[in-house]
Amino acid sequence: MGLRGEYATLLEWDYLLDETIDNPFTIELTVAITTPSQKLYKIPAFYRGDSRWSVRFLPNEIGLHKVVTISNLDLLNGKTETLEVTVSSKAYPRELRLSKNKRYLIDEDEKPFFWLSDTWWMVLSSRLDFETFKELARKRKEQGFSVIQLVAGLFPDMDSFDERGANSKGFPWSDGYASINPNYFDEADKKILYLLEEGFTLCILGSWGYYLKKMGVEKMQQHWRYIIARWGAYPIVWCLAGEATMPYYLSSSREKEERELQEGWQKVAKYIRKIEPFGNLLTLHPMQSSLFEIDASLIDINLLQASHNGYESVAKGVELLSRTRGKIPTIMDEINYEGILRNTHDQVQRLSFWASLLSGSCGFGYGANGIWQVNRVGAPFGASPSGANWGNTPLERAINFEGAKQIGEAKKFLEQFAWQELEPMQESIEPKVPKSDPRAPYVAGIGKELRIAYFYNPIAPWDIRYIFSSLEPNSTYECYFWDPQNFISYPKAYDVTNSEGKLQMPLPPSLDDWVFIVTKSTTYNLKKEANAKRIWLHEIKQKLKSLLFS
Repeated sequence: MGLRGEYATLLEWDYLLDETIDNPFTIELTVAITTPSQKLYKIPAFYRGDSRWSVRFLPNEIGLHKVVTISNLDLLNGKTETLEVTVSSKAYPRELRLSKNKRYLIDEDEKPFFWLSDTWWMVLSSRLDFETFKELARKRKEQGFSVIQLVAGLFPDMDSFDERGANSKGFPWSDGYASINPNYFDEADKKILYLLEEGFTLCILGSWGYYLKKMGVEKMQQHWRYIIARWGAYPIVWCLAGEATMPYYLSSSREKEERELQEGWQKVAKYIRKIEPFGNLLTLHPMQSSLFEIDASLIDINLLQASHNGYESVAKGVELLSRTRGKIPTIMDEINYEGILRNTHDQVQRLSFWASLLSGSCGFGYGANGIWQVNRVGAPFGASPSGANWGNTPLERAINFEGAKQIGEAKKFLEQFAWQELEPMQESIEPKVPKSDPRAPYVAGIGKELRIAYFYNPIAPWDIRYIFSSLEPNSTYECYFWDPQNFISYPKAYDVTNSEGKLQMPLPPSLDDWVFIVTKSTTYNLKKEANAKRIWLHEIKQKLKSLLFS
């Protein structure tokens, strides 16, 4: 028997049994696929109900593939087929990878990938109807978001089997975590596939951290095997857990549980690394930094969380970046969700974004209170088990928060530069920026070629005048302001540094927050160099003439 498929188009096929299995979740089925170039994929299959297992594969080679089943059930073991793959266009973007220097993410064309995520933790629940879900996706796509973060059914801020976590087909697991509910995931597929078809990369969290204590390591590994089998063929970034080492809200032995959770998640991460066949990246959503909660060798991306306390969180985020960035891509992934607690509205969204990007983050995670927990008009999410209610702002209002639009435009603005090469350069501005003030200017740059600075506090004519240093001496730079609220670039000027490579910033156009750009003016400097060369040649000619006729 043979299978047929097209290059870079998702393939799915089934393996059926003629008899009913009492407990299908004791059955493991893996499909080994050998490509024409002899690359081997060992892909876990997932149970679909009615004695049926499915496998999903996204081929990237043309030609005949050998397909062999491996199972602990004799009736499913050793089935051999051929898969013929023909030429076709791509159905989905390919998976992300790390850059050669492991500082940022790249796509299949090795183009730097700007991670701008929106946080939809509970989107797979039935509280978000499909039409509103599509409207939210359309808006975020238009705004320039590239990643959607969501949880695979085991949601935060609730206990097991809380009705707020169900979709129209029930819960992801049966009572007592006895078995997985395939119907739940069939329903979840509709939203997952829609987002992928719209061009988003998905960051899928397996669960919130405390479920590991409720389920145990073995059940959590089964959960992970299932979602890898379901969605691993797509362009996915796996996230081990949300706030992985945070005990359950009502825990009475928090320190003990933190240690147990850390040990347990290490085991689950190793298991994921062992069975994940597609090479999708793995990370962890932390309390502070992924690197504080998991062995660095087990993850590919370091995510940061700096909490939701306004200016205080900006200072914390910058400090976390200074401590942890460098070894692997580091992303400020949770900070000051818009509309949560205090000091988190659009102006602080801009500050949080620019402070993060100019302090070394290679992306940014946005969130809006009302969206992450899916508040609805007349049906707010309500309290978590601790009794805390994060707020009743409905999604219908949160979808239009200004901060999301503004940071989307900020991403588009930064993408015209080699943003992935930016290095924090706080020392290159005078007077020196006080590290203790999160509202002080932030500066990053690339060598002597570029400076990008963000000024949150208004600069008045009677205030200090900032000077940029460490630039090319006696060289022409193109300088201009960009308005991060209205997305307008103000007229460019060309300034020449002094003999020490310093340049004074002009006054901003108004008493608002501003982005200021200082970039090497290739055109002006080439003209200047050409003119200097002409002057030099003229002087040489004059000297030669004087020597010849003297």
